[in-house]
Amino acid sequence: MAVSKWVLDPAHSSIGFKIKHLMISSVSGHFTKFSLEAETEEEDFTTAKAVFTADTASVSTGNDDRDRHLRSPEFFDDHAFPKITFVPKKFESVDNDGSYNVTGDLTIRDVTKSITVGVEFGGVVKDPWGNTKAGFTVSGKINRKDFGLNWSAVTEAGGLVVGDDVRIHCEIELVKQ
Repeated sequence: MAVSKWVLDPAHSSIGFKIKHLMISSVSGHFTKFSLEAETEEEDFTTAKAVFTADTASVSTGNDDRDRHLRSPEFFDDHAFPKITFVPKKFESVDNDGSYNVTGDLTIRDVTKSITVGVEFGGVVKDPWGNTKAGFTVSGKINRKDFGLNWSAVTEAGGLVVGDDVRIHCEIELVKQ
């Protein structure tokens, strides 16, 4: 079988997250600089060898003060730990409509843990310019403290300022090389 190489189409991809604030609402954010490279046998992504990276300095929540705090040593510590990585290890079909559980190694702040995310495979198409593209929606949840993101504060009433669970939502479009 022929090996196909794929790279991220950043103009049509997004890496987002949500986390509870004061346990009454959620704050959304995303990374503006990220990459994904994959090798597959033909167009079979269940055999993919892939590496995803996001630059921690590119975290953006729409609030400059909060973004500086997230880049600081209390959270991502972007100078010491400039990258987040995810390397998929196992693809498991959930049903016949293109839904998968993907298990892999997520590394944040040099802490690596195995996580499983849900992936919806949107399919493979040729765009109007002749490029072959593949689309995916990724969703999951991690506990930030599992990765050394331990900063916490408590309100006057004893509630948490920042929740522990981080919901992940990504839209990924790859281009066949």
